[in-house]
Amino acid sequence: MAIETQLDLRTLLPEAMDERDVCVRNLTSTLESREGVRSAHVDRAEGGAAAQLCIHFEPDVISLDRIRDLALSLGARVDSTFGHISVEVDGVSRVARAQLLEQRLRTMAGVVEAHVSAIGSVRVEYTVGETSDTAILDLLEKFGASPRAGRATDRAVAVPSDQKTDERADKHGGVFGERSELIFAILCAGTLIMGFLLGVSAAVPDAVSTALYIAAYFFGGYYTLKEAIQTVMAKRFEIDFLMLLAAAGAAALGELAEGALLLALFSLGHALESYAMGRARQAIQGLAELAPVTAIVKRDGTEREVPVGDLTIGDTVVIKPNTRIPSDGFVVVGLSSVDQSAVTGESIPVEKMPVAPTSARTEQDIAPESRVYAGTVNGAGVLEIEVTRLSTDSTLARVVRMVSEAQAQISPTQRFTDRFQRVFVPAVLILVVVLLFAGFVIDEPFSATLYRALAVLVAASPCALAISTPSAVLSGLARAARGGLLIKGGAPLENLGTLRAIAFDKTGTLTLGKPELTDVVSAAGSDDSELLRVALAIESQSDHPLASAIVRAGRARLDGSAPRTASEVTSITGRGVSGILDGAMVHIGKKQLFEEIAGAPVPTDVAEATTRLEESGRTTMVVRHGSRYLGVLGIMDTPRPGAADVIARLRAAGIRNMVMLSGDNQIVADAIAKKLGLDQARGDLLPEDKVAAIRQLAREHKVAMVGDGVNDAPAMATATVGIAMGAAGSDVAMETADVALMGDELDRLPFAVSLSRQSSRIIRQNLWASLGVVAILIPATIFGVFGIGLAVLIHEGSTLLVVGNALRLLAYREPESAVHSGGDDTNREPGEGAASRGRIG
Repeated sequence: MAIETQLDLRTLLPEAMDERDVCVRNLTSTLESREGVRSAHVDRAEGGAAAQLCIHFEPDVISLDRIRDLALSLGARVDSTFGHISVEVDGVSRVARAQLLEQRLRTMAGVVEAHVSAIGSVRVEYTVGETSDTAILDLLEKFGASPRAGRATDRAVAVPSDQKTDERADKHGGVFGERSELIFAILCAGTLIMGFLLGVSAAVPDAVSTALYIAAYFFGGYYTLKEAIQTVMAKRFEIDFLMLLAAAGAAALGELAEGALLLALFSLGHALESYAMGRARQAIQGLAELAPVTAIVKRDGTEREVPVGDLTIGDTVVIKPNTRIPSDGFVVVGLSSVDQSAVTGESIPVEKMPVAPTSARTEQDIAPESRVYAGTVNGAGVLEIEVTRLSTDSTLARVVRMVSEAQAQISPTQRFTDRFQRVFVPAVLILVVVLLFAGFVIDEPFSATLYRALAVLVAASPCALAISTPSAVLSGLARAARGGLLIKGGAPLENLGTLRAIAFDKTGTLTLGKPELTDVVSAAGSDDSELLRVALAIESQSDHPLASAIVRAGRARLDGSAPRTASEVTSITGRGVSGILDGAMVHIGKKQLFEEIAGAPVPTDVAEATTRLEESGRTTMVVRHGSRYLGVLGIMDTPRPGAADVIARLRAAGIRNMVMLSGDNQIVADAIAKKLGLDQARGDLLPEDKVAAIRQLAREHKVAMVGDGVNDAPAMATATVGIAMGAAGSDVAMETADVALMGDELDRLPFAVSLSRQSSRIIRQNLWASLGVVAILIPATIFGVFGIGLAVLIHEGSTLLVVGNALRLLAYREPESAVHSGGDDTNREPGEGAASRGRIG
């Protein structure tokens, strides 16, 4: 069911005049292109009030939080109308219970949307002023879901101390804590077996076995009855309710043994389901536990050991050899190698070195070879690092938090199964009622009719169907996180596996993003020295990667002499840069730039030199000072090592169309695309042209966009799946993409696609297995082939089967044939063990 939310347009886009503004049109059209957003439009204001951006969306497909991320990536701001709370709780370990809590939260006043996963991840969006974090936590407490010890929320909601949390766990879990349900299931089975064995002995009174069967009913039905009462009060008829009806009916017929067997197997299945979901939860929590609990910090000239939570930004932390790094930061002293596989998925340790004493030390300026992350493992050297993030904001902590929240965004298959259950369960109840009148059609006693109806009730309960998709999605997300991938929910996980096209940005994605000046060709009447001095004067005031290449090479060729002073240096998006030097305007950029501005056209010799350089794969920059053309500069950005192999592995994984999108000229784009084995290249693209290209590709088939998550954000937001590289070093990349490759390497992309395809296969297997069992059991019980005992045995066995099948994903490895497809990767599996976008590129 779609819901509506409204955001203040004046707050979102302060520069926009009204709904006809191009920024507003881009925002609404991009949001509408996302799966789950039904419409996005502007409601005109009356009486001077601000216009509202009205968004109708399906919260099970795309969350309000995700919509805000997309709006931010498209240049919009976000007002403070909505609050957000995300917390891990105990007392929720099954799909049915998670769905019940989710419904309770959604009916709470002020709650816009709520999602609860089967492993206890709760995320709620609410309207500030109508409810609060405290009210939501109170509801969780009343439901029996208490926050886990040591797990904070996004909004720093206080979590009870370990002692209090343990008390709550005991209170909600029972006498034996979290194991109470499993112990009760075992006691149920034990008393059932004892009752059966004693019942076959003539020396033992029947009352003894009857008492044991009644005890089995108590132990097996205790937790089932508790949940059934909650579901009925919520006006839902879940599987627990159906099982209780069947058990009660069996008792009414005098079949206490069969009723006890039903409850024993059902409660044991519930307990094992909780155990299996706990295994997947532990895989995610294992990431959080990678970071050490203490750190050695330098303060007041001495070293002291402090809790990691006490570290502050700017602290200097000493990292001993072969120990885990406690926080995000950068190296200031020492040389060592660091195993980053837990965060970035890189298969071999990465050499780390200190930042230069004179270099900028803001986080975004730190080079990858100096940046370190919490939870990674130091090698043989001693390092001193400066802390750049608090422990709750570290890359590792954010990955764990985002993976936990990602479980709330259900997959298309899960949406189907949820819709199916909402129709199927009432249909089963109607069928059972109809079967109760079978005595009017066939000659049999009512006891036999009732027994058949109860057997059908058991057979038709869709337990396996309910757990089949969530267990597979959860296992896939956990496996991805261990492999240096952040996949934000079941929908991206499934969509990634159905892709047929992938579009890549060029600079920093398919290429290294570290261009070098390779050619200096001066025009007639000029010389190389003059050309370089003018270019150096302008580009020295730019932080663009192409400018950096010119500055480095220019200073070296000019013996390090100081550049002349230019003024009014301005970037021309997608074309180049301009400025004033010695009273005359300077333009540096693509050849197309000089076709779009006033002045003489590019001379023949400069045009010919430009064409020659472009045909050899160079990015070219023509330089004009006043009315004089000084020449052309050729810059080469080399393809990433292994990029061609990645393309080959993706093709082996089933991707049929791979396209490069570049702001560089078409000739250069074609040269690089041919070298890497891409199907096509589209050059001379402005940012809005990349969005249009993605929309065109999306009309043909599902398409992913791979970029760095900053300047490529609009294109990624438009694609079926947005994939960001180097997300470990970029907040924007991690937050705006559907899939984030934590390391600045492409080689995890084929692994992501193959993992997604395997997840989709397992989801389909589970779906058909669960539906197939129900399809066999219903007619078998209707015609009396199976009784209650055999039906419940097969029923619970199918549940365990689909859960076990899903857990196989936790151990998934990329097929050897895919790993070796390029010929130069030797048994390498991602996870075991961004450069800025170019003005021209």
